Amino acid sequence: MSNSTVADLPGQAPVVMADETVCGSGQRSGGAVDRDFLLPAAIVLTLLAGLYYNIGSRLAVDWYTLPDQSYGLLIPFFILFLLGKERDALLSSKSKPTWMGIWLVAMGLLVLLTGVFGADLFLSRLSFLILTAGLVWTLLGLELLKRIRFMLFVALLAVPLPALILNQITFPLQLYASKFATALLTLSGVPVLRDGNVLQLPAMPLEVAEACSGIRSLTSLLTVAVICGYFIEPTNTRRVILAVASIPIAIAANAMRIFGTGLCVQYWDPDKALGFFHEFSGWVIFLVSLTCLYAVHKMMSLIARRNGRTA
Repeated sequence: MSNSTVADLPGQAPVVMADETVCGSGQRSGGAVDRDFLLPAAIVLTLLAGLYYNIGSRLAVDWYTLPDQSYGLLIPFFILFLLGKERDALLSSKSKPTWMGIWLVAMGLLVLLTGVFGADLFLSRLSFLILTAGLVWTLLGLELLKRIRFMLFVALLAVPLPALILNQITFPLQLYASKFATALLTLSGVPVLRDGNVLQLPAMPLEVAEACSGIRSLTSLLTVAVICGYFIEPTNTRRVILAVASIPIAIAANAMRIFGTGLCVQYWDPDKALGFFHEFSGWVIFLVSLTCLYAVHKMMSLIARRNGRTA
């Protein structure tokens, strides 16, 4: 109940002066969320936790144990940072519940059922994002959903692609990396014959396997580009450019790694080239890729300064 003061003015009726005003939208004028909303929110969060406990815990295990998905460990911390940074803006946003978002809730539940009964991890994980978006739209309104759309996109990066889509991406990357490495080896004077994704070198055949296709560095570099772009780029356009630039950078860097491995196989020691050098070069190439991303950032800053825009 609000504290109030009654003031008696000569010749006038008593006036009640309140120190705070309660808004009809379920929020107080100062922006604090109505306490009556906390109980339904707690119930919804509890139901979500029960539905997705097994799915989420298995995803976390995959992040920790599978090298191709280890980049996902960065995502929850980044989302928590975004929530903390946008906390005041989110709490001050007026909630406008609407039934317009109920179709998205229904879609999320349908995708969840399809993933669970169809034993499809990707659909099960994707359903969480769809259901979360639908609940926010339904319970809080479209305006607040727009405020968290970037967080939902970042969370989508942490969901590994299904094998069907991954295979469609991996094989072309294998062939492209093989062609690029073959061209570089030929220019370096190394006789090489390419047969699909196998490079026939005089010392031994070198196969570009799925693990060497570049998909690991591609997904990791794309995630890093999105996160770094948020911090170092002042506009959404430049953030998108930085994220898109990570794709050709990752592909070219992986081809350079295969080229270096081929040189070591031919002129050094095949066992060491496919052992220590192959693993060590992965870290070196990733650092080179980060350097290339930074070069793209500096280039955009230089262009912006020359055009008289914000750097």
